[in-house]
Amino acid sequence: MDSYKKSKAKSVTAWTVAFILAIFWLAVSFMPFVFMVLNSFKEKFEMLTKGVFQLPDSLNWSNYTEVLKGGFGTYFKNSVVVLAISLILLLFIAACASYPLARFKFKLANPIYALIVACMSIPVHITLIPVFKMAKSTGLYDSIWALIGPYIAFAVPISVFILTSFMKEIPREIEESAEIDGCGKIQMFFSMILPLAKPGLATLAIYNGVNMWNEFSFAYTLTQSSANRTLPLAIWEFQGQYSMNTPMIMAVLTLTLLPMIIMFIIFQDKLVKGMTAGAVKG
Repeated sequence: MDSYKKSKAKSVTAWTVAFILAIFWLAVSFMPFVFMVLNSFKEKFEMLTKGVFQLPDSLNWSNYTEVLKGGFGTYFKNSVVVLAISLILLLFIAACASYPLARFKFKLANPIYALIVACMSIPVHITLIPVFKMAKSTGLYDSIWALIGPYIAFAVPISVFILTSFMKEIPREIEESAEIDGCGKIQMFFSMILPLAKPGLATLAIYNGVNMWNEFSFAYTLTQSSANRTLPLAIWEFQGQYSMNTPMIMAVLTLTLLPMIIMFIIFQDKLVKGMTAGAVKG
């Protein structure tokens, strides 16, 4: 009886500590967003004359209307187009590469997998000049299409690494049963492996989607005109244009972050399932 009480007391203490830490982490994570949204509704010098966490005197929507009139829609459209095309191609390429590495037995499987994993250690910045020259030589410079190739190339290694581990956990009995019924490898890939790998693909989509949405280096190097630039560069250009108007910058940041926050709220359950699905052998 005493051991049961001690065990119960330890459990309550552990849950209490976990709850306090969760509240603390929520406050640390949420306060910057509250700070950003509150100040985006303030007048130009209201932040300087009053506290930064004080409620605005009135909801000043002019900051948002000014940002939207300043070409924000073009940046947003470019980011959506680049993100959509890059993610679709990336997930298809990663799935096609992970399937044979995870399910087939051949001599070069381990060396190829090791080479792909080694590519994860390549720093992005040492490739900027070669990629820039390649974009110039192919005529893609200063277009949104120049961003798609680098975004996919640098996301493939981590995507194959994660998806290969995930596909290895799919029971082989499923493939054996399908082969008995006369199902070929290609048909099996599209009709069985891909549907079963949806949690892993969803995880990769969210993880890589956030990185592509916030990417700055390639977007800055491979584009020049405002008509072909993405949202991270919108923040940079608006900051230069409204350097003394901090609430305006906060409005730009809010509009930029909002799509990713909404996407995470909608798909957070798929992200958790995808991260934990391959952790336990079935």
